[in-house]
Amino acid sequence: MARIDDYHAARKIAVETLSKRPFANIAKQSGFDRPTDRTLDVPFLDRTYRIVYPEFEFSDTADSENAVPIQEQVLILHYLLPEQIPELSGTWVAYREIPGASFYFGAFVKRAVDPLKKVFGKNIGALIGAATHLAGQPVEPGDAAFEFALFPKMPLRLTVWAGDDEFPPEANILFDATAGRILSPEDLAWLAGMLVYRLIFLSSE
Repeated sequence: MARIDDYHAARKIAVETLSKRPFANIAKQSGFDRPTDRTLDVPFLDRTYRIVYPEFEFSDTADSENAVPIQEQVLILHYLLPEQIPELSGTWVAYREIPGASFYFGAFVKRAVDPLKKVFGKNIGALIGAATHLAGQPVEPGDAAFEFALFPKMPLRLTVWAGDDEFPPEANILFDATAGRILSPEDLAWLAGMLVYRLIFLSSE
């Protein structure tokens, strides 16, 4: 697991790279709203962050005193890093199918898949309520399945099959086939985990 110092170092490297690029190019390919010629508005889960170029300072648009977690900053910056973000393929793949993901598969399961089926496998209604709060779009199949547009060109699909007296719950998380060309396998594992834990938090409110 990455240490907090590692995230600060990753943020510094990403900012150094992005600050040398024309802001118009970054904004256009990202798909984020551009309220001014130096800012981006970034919806992430149930918050919206504003990023100021070229420092790439983050603030929460709903509460400027609310600190933006460094892990979320790094994921957003890494999403912006590719010089060309590919268009969605429309083909869904499992995490294992992403190039280089096998090394992080255990962490991905522990961080995202296991909590998803443990919390919602016998409480499908809670998942439906939490997913609706995050603008998840129902899809098939599964007892509950939703697609989330975490970034404009980075959707995820979560599926849960409810457990019963005979069979344990099952869960799956799918990515667009282009995901590995935008974020690293480690970043994708963190992204999926952040979504799952935000759903868990919302379901407990």
